[in-house]
Amino acid sequence: MKKLLLAAALAVGASAYANEAPEKEGVFSINPIQQSLAGLGLSVNDISDSPIPGLKTVITDRGVFYSSPDGRYLMQGALIDIPNRKNLTEDALSGVRKEGLKQYEDSMIVYKAENEKHQVTIFTDITCGYCRKLHRELEDYLEAGITVKYLAFPRGGIQSQGYEDLMNVWCAKDAATAMTEAKAGNPVADVKGCSAPVAEHYQLGQKFGVSGTPAIILEDGTIIPGYQPAAELAASLERNAKS
Repeated sequence: MKKLLLAAALAVGASAYANEAPEKEGVFSINPIQQSLAGLGLSVNDISDSPIPGLKTVITDRGVFYSSPDGRYLMQGALIDIPNRKNLTEDALSGVRKEGLKQYEDSMIVYKAENEKHQVTIFTDITCGYCRKLHRELEDYLEAGITVKYLAFPRGGIQSQGYEDLMNVWCAKDAATAMTEAKAGNPVADVKGCSAPVAEHYQLGQKFGVSGTPAIILEDGTIIPGYQPAAELAASLERNAKS
């Protein structure tokens, strides 16, 4: 139902803005694509030509879209280069993810592998079953040489109890231990005056195209949605390193 409502909002909002009269000559006006998407509550970070003539690739704070130059038509979904077997939408996002992660390095909860070979960044929630499963197997990842770095992604949004719990985990004196306790199902202690960038992590995840947890970001910016056992993840990381 949420997807249907979003689709309807996109269609109505884009059409409404596209039919407005153009700005007078000499008067400043924003790009029509930006204007259309602003009406849908989306912030545009970059607009570039797509491989399809007449279609623009639009990077927003909610992922990648494709738009007609006038902003009237908007598409969301994966653009595949069939002969080259490439997901062009993923390619467009991988660079955005790598750059975006750099801004939040200091606010991640990190479990460092002693003999580190690779690093992964995982958008996580403390209530999802597969997030808990992954964390129970944390030693397997560390023994495989994979450093695990967590960002927060409250599945219920920033008005949820999950958001409040994640805030308290991030504000705990020992955040790594608090995360382990929370994922074991133990109560999360309130931290007075808590201030943590959980809302920013959540918004970053949306920008990256994250829609559920766990979401694993590899070193090249590729995203793996969902849980992966340590051995499979290590194999994926090795393949990426060689490609």
